[in-house]
Amino acid sequence: PAGLAVRLRSAGRSRPLPAAPPPAARRPSAPAPAGRAPPRLRASPGSQPPLYPAAASPVSSGSMFSWVSKDARRKKEPELFQTVAEGLRQLYAQKLLPLEEHYRFHEFHSPALEDADFDNKPMVLLVGQYSTGKTTFIRHLIEQDFPGMRIGPEPTTDSFIAVMHGPTEGVVPGNALVVDPRRPFRKLNAFGNAFLNRFMCAQLPNPVLDSISIIDTPGILSGEKQRISRGYDFAAVLEWFAERVDRIILLFDAHKLDISDEFSEVIKALKNHEDKIRVVLNKADQIETQQLMRVYGALMWSLGKIINTPEVVRVYIGSFWSHPLLIPDNRKLFEAEEQDLFKDIQSLPRNAALRKLNDLIKRARLAKVHAYIISSLKKEMPNVFGKESKKKELVNNLGEIYQKIEREHQISPGDFPNLRKMQVPPARQAGARGRPGRCFWGTPARGAEAVRRCRLRWGVTAGPRRTPLIRSSALCPQELLQTQDFSKFQALKPKLLDTVDDMLANDIARLMVMVRQEESLMPSQAVKGGAFEGTMNGPFGHGYGEGAGEGIDDIEWVVGKDKPTYDEIFYTLSPVNGKITGANAKKEMVKSKLPNTVLGKIWKLADVDKDGLLDDEEFALANHLIKVKLEGHELPADLPPHLVPPSKRRHE
Repeated sequence: PAGLAVRLRSAGRSRPLPAAPPPAARRPSAPAPAGRAPPRLRASPGSQPPLYPAAASPVSSGSMFSWVSKDARRKKEPELFQTVAEGLRQLYAQKLLPLEEHYRFHEFHSPALEDADFDNKPMVLLVGQYSTGKTTFIRHLIEQDFPGMRIGPEPTTDSFIAVMHGPTEGVVPGNALVVDPRRPFRKLNAFGNAFLNRFMCAQLPNPVLDSISIIDTPGILSGEKQRISRGYDFAAVLEWFAERVDRIILLFDAHKLDISDEFSEVIKALKNHEDKIRVVLNKADQIETQQLMRVYGALMWSLGKIINTPEVVRVYIGSFWSHPLLIPDNRKLFEAEEQDLFKDIQSLPRNAALRKLNDLIKRARLAKVHAYIISSLKKEMPNVFGKESKKKELVNNLGEIYQKIEREHQISPGDFPNLRKMQVPPARQAGARGRPGRCFWGTPARGAEAVRRCRLRWGVTAGPRRTPLIRSSALCPQELLQTQDFSKFQALKPKLLDTVDDMLANDIARLMVMVRQEESLMPSQAVKGGAFEGTMNGPFGHGYGEGAGEGIDDIEWVVGKDKPTYDEIFYTLSPVNGKITGANAKKEMVKSKLPNTVLGKIWKLADVDKDGLLDDEEFALANHLIKVKLEGHELPADLPPHLVPPSKRRHE
């Protein structure tokens, strides 16, 4: 059929098809002279083209449908990947990147990903105000000085420093770093020399850096002058890093809980990455316990006003350096908090592939919504006249377009980009001045009253000659897409969206299986060396000699010191042949008021010979384990060797 010929041409496999012979009902024409082809039939205007018999077509129906079925099978065959990183790289390049380029996603949201973004080690980003201990925290983790390190009570670190592994110690300047294809920093070139002159890579051989990389940032200052003098958009740079790192650690000083305007802007820029954020209350050994409780409450109250999430942010309390504790009252608390934070950091290499997979899914969902927005704006634009006025109307009513797309395509409101971010151009977001005599969004000010309304609505402070000056956190509508040419936007192309949907529905599911397989093949993959090594083994490991580990190094059985007390209770329970039944033991054990699930586990651990009865040593062991649980410690999964009763050790 003619429709098939069109499809064959679009597929690049078109070939000339001969005209069909006339239908049987029509009188056959005279035979053509020898050596000449029969005349072609001309279809009348508006009539359907005649159908070809199978024998007359140069492409038989069997071969034609065989070709179609092969193509369909080719589409249904799953992609084969060797590793998760390779699969993510290919899926992005083949399925998601075409959608991003078609709808100019990179101009509105995030630059395109490169191979280094899929192959790089997990990264930890440290953010905080000056003198909160960011550089000292890195020094504490790696237990080694790194090139470019400066520590002091004054604002010392004035650059972004990527602390990474290298064969020799050295510094790579920012301009050289952004042209290295092996590093995931090439897209930082867009921030210009003002930033690149304040960016470097400190590389050194260190076992901690074999598994992770750490990004040190300049201390965040307060005041308008410091923000303007940076010469680059500090919050935008941090947002770029936040999209690519595995963990974001916000550090606070126990003596300086005030959150400056710039720090508040930075935290708001990290809004879509709450799952990566951890908060550290540093230098907590310098205050008493009662004051520490007040400081912790004040910090949570301050964060609650900025981080608008119903969940409570995880805050780690401690003193993260190698100096003695000034006030050691909360030593156990600090050790437990440090151990929890170290476990979280150590899990990053094992969960790196899952994090990259999660970020790619978020990026794909945002790219789909962006495509719907751009195509909707293109669809509403007139062909010839009134383009500028229509463009202003669409920008002003962008919220209504969001709602329309949400209803038509069943998209969650959480998948849409920030409305104000889409409405305000980057220059305005970075803090640019309005034009003299006009309101910030370009309309005539019409006196002081309009300027006052502008300031009240958008958080604008008045500049010279009543020129509004907007803070970088303030967002003013009506001008984001005003700088864009809507005629260059593309209409909706379902094929690109279907490809991304197929990736999310099928390819990502297969990669999830590969992630679990890779994790099972590398169960011991964790950060090693530095401060992590001192808390793993030996007597100074967390919880060593406490709870069920009490008496681990003693020659005598640790339960023996309390056994006389337990024996008095044991002989009141009517033992038979030196043993008591489970019913009699239960009467005594339930007096601890522990749940039956816990008491059942204690019974299982104490019944060493598994005969369903307890002798005097096993009964003493059961009471010792009850004591351990009542003191707030966890029960072991298996009975440690040092807790096995002496009479039972010969059977072990």
